[in-house]
Amino acid sequence: MKLSIKKSGRFTYLYAVKGFRDDRGVSTSKVVKKFGTIEELKESLDGEDPVEWARAQVEEMTAQEKSGKQEVVVKYKPSVRLKKDEQHSFNGGYLFLQKIYHELGLDRICARIADKHKFEFDLDGILSRLIYTRIMYPGSKRSSLEESRRYIEQPGSDLHEIYRALSVLSGESDFIQSRAYRNSKKIITRKSGVIYYDVTNYYFESEQENGLRQYGLSKEHRPNPIVQMGLFMDMEGMPLAFDINPGNTSEQLTMLPLEKKLNDNFKISRLVVCTDAGLSSYDNRKANDTAERSFITVQSLKKLKGHLQEWSLQPEGWHMKGSGKIFDISQLDEEDKEIYNATFHKSRWINENGLEQKLIATFSPKYRDYLRYIRHRQLERAGKAIEKGTAKLGGKRSTDYRRFISQTSYTPDGELAPLTSYTLDREMVGQEERFDGYYGVCTDLLDEDTAILKYNGLRWKVEDCFRVMKTDFEARPVFLQRDDRIRAHFLTCFLSLLIMRILEKKVNRAGCKFSVREISDTLAGMDFCSIPGEGFVPAYTRTTLTDHLHGSAGFRTDTQIITKQTMRKIISSTRKNDEKKL
Repeated sequence: MKLSIKKSGRFTYLYAVKGFRDDRGVSTSKVVKKFGTIEELKESLDGEDPVEWARAQVEEMTAQEKSGKQEVVVKYKPSVRLKKDEQHSFNGGYLFLQKIYHELGLDRICARIADKHKFEFDLDGILSRLIYTRIMYPGSKRSSLEESRRYIEQPGSDLHEIYRALSVLSGESDFIQSRAYRNSKKIITRKSGVIYYDVTNYYFESEQENGLRQYGLSKEHRPNPIVQMGLFMDMEGMPLAFDINPGNTSEQLTMLPLEKKLNDNFKISRLVVCTDAGLSSYDNRKANDTAERSFITVQSLKKLKGHLQEWSLQPEGWHMKGSGKIFDISQLDEEDKEIYNATFHKSRWINENGLEQKLIATFSPKYRDYLRYIRHRQLERAGKAIEKGTAKLGGKRSTDYRRFISQTSYTPDGELAPLTSYTLDREMVGQEERFDGYYGVCTDLLDEDTAILKYNGLRWKVEDCFRVMKTDFEARPVFLQRDDRIRAHFLTCFLSLLIMRILEKKVNRAGCKFSVREISDTLAGMDFCSIPGEGFVPAYTRTTLTDHLHGSAGFRTDTQIITKQTMRKIISSTRKNDEKKL
């Protein structure tokens, strides 16, 4: 602030004036306080020089402003209309994402790519905005540009530059993933001793196959072309690496090429790969049965050879964690809650075409009753379909009630004929009931059974990663057509997931359990009202979650007003990274 002296007619006025830049970056000023005229002040100051007194007042006000102790008084007139097209509300929630974005060195990565390709558009600005809006306001690339205008820092790119950037990002996807992984180890612990792999697919709002977009087995059972995403995750639930394959690719063929990338680009050579049954082909197991690599995979007991099935279902010889006893599961006291909720296990080594592996069978009374409840509901649906005459065949999945419906052709005389009746397949029901509560895992590790089962029990986190991308980040349906832009779309989704998982871990460090949806919704609602010449007034509700967000980030935006100077310091702090580490 400075002292302004203005003469008007016979009087000289003294003001405290503050200079600032408006939201468009134009320099302007405003009167903070009117001290009065020199003539009036001479009478009230008992001979003290009014100019020197006013200058001292301005210095004191400036000191209070710098210390954050000054009161801010804003005057509004109900008769004055707003300026047309002038933005007054801004989102500041993205600043918490921006801090992690820069901690991961993604800005430096973009700078290296820009130096390599010699383009002129702002790759860093485009990638960061695509990530922030994917988390807070998911939508198309066009909507991402529009939504990013909400932020305190306005976008500086056009839509055509965003599409050009997607092509560049696609070609540098492996480099970006590997560097992001390396840099992430500087800010969080990456537990990659056991890594988890799974595959899902994403559908398109199109019926035309082309390039990556191919017809395949859709997880959503939609009659649309799809692409497949294979994702590796570490033991903390942090995404590690991904790849995109055509929708008609066998998922069992997608894992080993991505493993090779981990070895070549990430320098991860020693690992244990954990997968579900759909990815546990003999070839995949054999490839990971080496000196530096091992496997843990779900094993369907129904697909085992007869003698191994019988061994798995035998009631004798079961163990329970924390107990030295050997149990007969046909004699369990299920009234005991500890017994009912326990998981029993036993193991043996088997040989499949020269591949030595340990088969671990588990049994859970609680899991058995859960499966029986689900089947009972499915049988009810099948029975109603038969009664109404709407029964159909074709169900194969464990979630499809139609697998319990059988068809018989007959004549009134009982001979085979085109007339058809539908009944419940009791033989199918009996076959499934044999395996209720049982579960199988195969591995070539020598670890204790309980350790193997613990590792396998974390596979649900991969499914949760897919759920976040599909549901919270709305990664599907995909509207892009070109393969390079499709790959770049999923790169931004992958990086968004990585940043959100890091933020989730930081926020929940104190033992809280805020979900991704809760955090993203809170960030999207952290709006601020711009006060010209003064700063930003928070327009959101302070909560326990916002307190944890501020604690994790090391800055605060929940004071009554954030001055423009303070907001500039906050923004600057979110853009800092240790270049020596990156």
